Amino acid sequence: MKFNYAKSFLKSLLFTVALASPFSVFAHAIMVKSQPEQNTTITASPKQIDVWFNDKVGGEYKAVAVIDSKGNRVDNKDVQQEILDGSHLYCTVPDLPPDTYTVRYRVVSIDTHIVTGKFQFTIKP
Repeated sequence: MKFNYAKSFLKSLLFTVALASPFSVFAHAIMVKSQPEQNTTITASPKQIDVWFNDKVGGEYKAVAVIDSKGNRVDNKDVQQEILDGSHLYCTVPDLPPDTYTVRYRVVSIDTHIVTGKFQFTIKP
């Protein structure tokens, strides 16, 4: 009986340690940088909106949308993923007037989870 109890305890301990160990494979994508920067005020319209993540993201289901303060989508609906840097998404925008804009993004993490988020920037003359 002692042997079976010790073996069962050891299996449980190893299972618990395995679950508690940090594995980057199970990490969700996190936005680490944007251009324009998050919550910044700029004086001229950008030509494109860039978003970088902490790791490469999947090419399917990617989306970047720029929304004005009235709720209208104002980007060119042309989201692209950088060929040499799979962590970088971007879309182009027309000449944007002064306003506060919300950038919404959706990507698939390396762990296959869909991640969404948003940030804002303001254009003032």
